[in-house]
Amino acid sequence: MSRKTNDNARVSPGRLKRWWLMAGGGLLLALIGALIALYTSGQRTPIDPIAANPNRPRLVERADEPTVGPAEGSEAALKDGTILTRTDASPRDAARYEVTYHEIEQNFTANLADGSGFVQVGLSLATYFDRRAIANVERQIVPIRSAVLMVLSEQDSATLGTSLGKQRLQRQLTDAINRVLRDKEGFGGIDNVYFTSFVVQ
Repeated sequence: MSRKTNDNARVSPGRLKRWWLMAGGGLLLALIGALIALYTSGQRTPIDPIAANPNRPRLVERADEPTVGPAEGSEAALKDGTILTRTDASPRDAARYEVTYHEIEQNFTANLADGSGFVQVGLSLATYFDRRAIANVERQIVPIRSAVLMVLSEQDSATLGTSLGKQRLQRQLTDAINRVLRDKEGFGGIDNVYFTSFVVQ
């Protein structure tokens, strides 16, 4: 009886071979699957949200020859840039890039902080970035006007009567406009603000 039990407990060599083949085949398939997953994950590049954004302004490279065409500032004169940067600050090597000037149509008038009168200025904005930077300015003109008026209302006549005072005001206005653009559009891009008219009374 014990001999019969031992005969039943033994596994035939054919069955054992099939079991090893199935286990080895499963292991091989798992290994191939892991290798394929590893290979394809290495091929995938993560999506760069900056590069993927088609509305992000780009720098405009300066042409070798000045272009003769529509007047600067007109819609047709606005260019498409090709150089994508991770920063919205003015480039260090500014001579490589085209500068575009955009005049804000209405003048700004504000009472002076010391109560001695008022200041009225016309502004033109300079940018090395393409038409998208100008489009951002036009889209956010209401908060930009508000920010400019607040900066103007903090000035006094004695400071604005000097060249250094006007230069300081330029920097303050540039910073204020870029803050609005970064807050509303995620991108500043204004290099400087220039006065097209300046009256203190």
